[in-house]
Amino acid sequence: MIGWTLGRYFFLRYVTITCYFLMGSFALALILDFTELSSKLAALPEYSSIQAFGLSVMRIPYIMQQVFPFIALFSAMTTLISLNRKYELVVARSVGVSAWQFLLPACTGAFLFGLLAVLIVNPLAAYGFEKSEAVQAAWRSGKTNDTTDARVPWLRQKTDEGETIIGAKDVVNRGLRLVDASFIRLDKNKDIIERLDAKTADLEDGYWQLTDVTKFVLGETPVSPGDVRIATHLRPEFVEESLARPETIPFFELRNKIAAARSFGYPANAFDMHFQSLLALPALLMAMTLIAATVSLKFVRFGQSGTMILGGVLAGFVLYVVTVVVKAFGNAGFVPPFVAAWTPVLIATFFGVSFLLHKEDG
Repeated sequence: MIGWTLGRYFFLRYVTITCYFLMGSFALALILDFTELSSKLAALPEYSSIQAFGLSVMRIPYIMQQVFPFIALFSAMTTLISLNRKYELVVARSVGVSAWQFLLPACTGAFLFGLLAVLIVNPLAAYGFEKSEAVQAAWRSGKTNDTTDARVPWLRQKTDEGETIIGAKDVVNRGLRLVDASFIRLDKNKDIIERLDAKTADLEDGYWQLTDVTKFVLGETPVSPGDVRIATHLRPEFVEESLARPETIPFFELRNKIAAARSFGYPANAFDMHFQSLLALPALLMAMTLIAATVSLKFVRFGQSGTMILGGVLAGFVLYVVTVVVKAFGNAGFVPPFVAAWTPVLIATFFGVSFLLHKEDG
């Protein structure tokens, strides 16, 4: 069994290198996101470089969430290879420490890294991403020729007054506020009665509250009636499930949101997929550490550093592609979200454990 002193040394080495990768990834993501936001928003009248930089800072936790598996992979690879180059792992193995034992500190660090990502980074990411989206929507509000956001949601609702088609340029407040919204009202023959363009539309209890409305009727001059209420049978749970991005809902609220949506008969696949992916994240980071071990052990025994490191990177990329594909299936409801979230974990774990068993036990 690995001793406390040696295990602590390996653990601290992993944590230190992980912190270096986190700081580097943070700086790179901040620079790239600020550059992208500046190019997209510079033409808006409310834009300023300082505010754009603030938006990028708010978005960074969300961006970092996407690269955590790769940070775990490269951190473990760097840690084990650095120990190999100083022959520290060779000495440890010479006194009877197996690969399973010296990987335990790194796997523990990866698991704690995953817990930190789920319990602390995710709520910050959800809050920051939602706020940044709201600020960008406010900047774009009223700018009809802006095409920076191609996502235009459409809903249909039926009431005693007829059918209404609802669209918007932006969605904020988890889908409960539409920015630059359009309400196209139809009669029973599906003919257009009128179109209402509103600066914002908020879903209240049984109605949409439209502000700063412009009313268009065929053959008539547009008028501005001010604020308008439109009756609706749409429930907040349905609108949220249809329009809200799962990334804007913190981990601690997801379970209740899923339960509420399903109590009204909505599938909530996207929310459940996001929830299950967060639950599986600590295990996924541990599996990435096992993949890193396949690289480091081959580097020691065969000296093929470049080839083996490339193999580890390719294995991580393949796992990422698998994760994206099964996540799409889970969001669409083709496979249960639980199965879709844990499939990449099982694949990576099987690959890593099989290699270690082969090398350790023949």
